[in-house]
Amino acid sequence: MTRFTVLVADPEPRSAIRAAASHAAHALADAVGPLAPGGEDRTDVVDLAELGPALLATRPGRDIVEAAETVRRSDVLLVASPQAHGSYTGLLKVFLDRLPELGLGHGVAAPMAVVEDLRNGRTIEDDLRVLLADLGAWVVEPGLLLSRRELAEPQGVAGAWAEVAAPALADALSVRA
Repeated sequence: MTRFTVLVADPEPRSAIRAAASHAAHALADAVGPLAPGGEDRTDVVDLAELGPALLATRPGRDIVEAAETVRRSDVLLVASPQAHGSYTGLLKVFLDRLPELGLGHGVAAPMAVVEDLRNGRTIEDDLRVLLADLGAWVVEPGLLLSRRELAEPQGVAGAWAEVAAPALADALSVRA
């Protein structure tokens, strides 16, 4: 079974970014085809806003430990963050700092960034790519870049992105297997 996880780093719980990221994950899985024999793929969602202040605790609680394990065990990780001060959110940084060095070393990651203006959004995608690669993930190219206006109906953009990213994901999964 292939474990597909959506990691949402929007400070707002159950946000439009979460919905768009879930849609993008399903579009990518559909574009790749069955990721596991018999099509028994599984998608988990880790919404960091739901973990809230617990992320800053000195000793992580059970919910933080479980979220980190879900992310670490994921075969495919779609990381979605809105642009904050030109890069990804501090929420994402705080969470990923809880992972060990090369904590994403056995998985494949796909970055997804949401920006106000697409003309100024490439930096966050690059930052996400570097962050995920530093943690050991094989990062799929291209990442998904959405404008805030596209969040209401992300299907077209997410579907087009999934078709382009699917071959890279399939190749990465076959190499990792």
